[in-house]
Amino acid sequence: MSQSIEHARRLSPRRNTTESSTVDALVAEQLAHFGIDKQTPYGQALADTAGHLYHAQSDVSRLWEITEQTLQELDREDRVAWFNAKKFLSFQLAKILDTLQNPFRQTWQSLGNGQLSRNHYPLFDNVTALFSATPVVVRTATYVYACTEWVDDAFQGKEFTHQIYSRLLNPTNISLANAIVDMEAGPHAADYLAWNFNSGMAAIDALLSNVLNHGDILIVSRNVYGGVYQLLHDFYAQSRRMDIKLAWFDGYSAEEFNEFYAQTRSQFQAEIDAGANLHVYVESPCNPHGYVLDVPEICRTAHEHESLVMLDSTLATPVLHRPLQHGEAACRPDYVVHSYTKDLCGSGATTAGVVVGPGYRMFQPKGSQMNGVDWSKTMFWDVYYIKGAFLDSEKAFDVLNGMKTLELRMMNKVINTQVFTAFLNAHPDITVNSHAVDTHPNAGLKEKQHENGWPCPLFTVDMAGAGLSRDVFTRFFDALEPAFSHQVSIGQNNTIILCPALTSHSELSPEEQKRAGIELTTMRIAMGTDNVKPLIAHFILAARHFIEPHAQGFCEGFMNSEALDKLYANVAQQVSAQHFGNQPPMTELLTK
Repeated sequence: MSQSIEHARRLSPRRNTTESSTVDALVAEQLAHFGIDKQTPYGQALADTAGHLYHAQSDVSRLWEITEQTLQELDREDRVAWFNAKKFLSFQLAKILDTLQNPFRQTWQSLGNGQLSRNHYPLFDNVTALFSATPVVVRTATYVYACTEWVDDAFQGKEFTHQIYSRLLNPTNISLANAIVDMEAGPHAADYLAWNFNSGMAAIDALLSNVLNHGDILIVSRNVYGGVYQLLHDFYAQSRRMDIKLAWFDGYSAEEFNEFYAQTRSQFQAEIDAGANLHVYVESPCNPHGYVLDVPEICRTAHEHESLVMLDSTLATPVLHRPLQHGEAACRPDYVVHSYTKDLCGSGATTAGVVVGPGYRMFQPKGSQMNGVDWSKTMFWDVYYIKGAFLDSEKAFDVLNGMKTLELRMMNKVINTQVFTAFLNAHPDITVNSHAVDTHPNAGLKEKQHENGWPCPLFTVDMAGAGLSRDVFTRFFDALEPAFSHQVSIGQNNTIILCPALTSHSELSPEEQKRAGIELTTMRIAMGTDNVKPLIAHFILAARHFIEPHAQGFCEGFMNSEALDKLYANVAQQVSAQHFGNQPPMTELLTK
């Protein structure tokens, strides 16, 4: 049977049981399936239309194949032409659907004895949504079935067009998944898929429960978000549950990781020999200090021993670091996690999360196997399909809108971070834990790994050198409102400050907090997009009012106004020049 007929059969209501080998036979079979007499005027018109659609399905499939085979050979001018030709073809197909709506509606209305046609039938109105300039917010729990064999394929994961339940697939949700894959993976986007979840923690839990088996060993970077620590410590590591053996990695460099990985393999060699897997979970930049780990080299080492690497890249966003676009496949993490709640959305109004991973690990139709991974082990079937922690359409739309301004927001935050950390670092009694400070031990990895060497907009500050009492410190801290918002989350437009020991990392014991570099007076600052100069002024005024009376001369350690104005102007110009200088040259835009 020719390939064109194979493509055409996908449109048949009996796609899985048909024995037809020609378009005419498929048309006759379709009319018989719905009890239509071909000899009537209606039957003849329907047969002609169906025949054209079967041929169109074959032609479009051929168009797809030609595109895949030749797209990379085209120059940019031809790609623009191809895109617009296909765009208009989509409008033509939609116009055919729209033309069908009037007779469809009339037939529906004719069914009425006041009962069947009493309710509105939404399919009439959905076609025009294809022309929406932004993703459509699809608020539905379920979908209309086409026919028995199509929905059977849908339940087998073989028919994406025919969605079953918004808990599994929703058009708005899919738009967001496609957007984050394009942003993260870039030229490798075709190799990746994403699943969206109702929170960052839901995404992390889904990933861990998909990757880990009972009794596995997991290397975890020390400075992970407190909620992740709690999830691992209180659930996955419990012997009555997953009994995961946790090995906490305190370093950041490749050398430190290589040594720790070897030690961990040696420590758990008996478990590994008995079938346990050793995997890696890291957060970079990490919470609360914003330090980066050498992700590419950590991946290289782990992959040499067939360990999977899971990376929480929330604080980097695809603006600072795009780990899935590394030139060497061995240096790319297997999974990237984001809490959309933070910078990707940016508004602070939505909680959401995502896992991005290789397509064959994320989804395969039932019965398939690829690269040694069975369909039943993919994230969709193993976790997403059964747990129900999906992202609803309204939240997906919020995140999509926020992502449109991500680059400019991050550029603004980088300016604020560099200015504010330089201001604080100039004070002799303030310790700044941020790789934005050039002399910081983590600055080298930041320069190596982050776009433009830009810093993470999250860092910590410690004023222990001032010898302040707890009472004086807390009064000063409380006075930082309203310039610095006292909130728990990060990644919003406003600048947020908190004490990790009392909030985000309170799940850790005092000893574990100290190992993570967290003191009782440590302040975690998440820079926003607001103007940093008023923030600095408020910080100085609060210090004058609450600290100076108890530590005379403290405020003399701050930079003077003229130096601050010059610092701000220089940093703003430098970062802006870096951002806009990164844009591709016109010769490239006209040819590639």
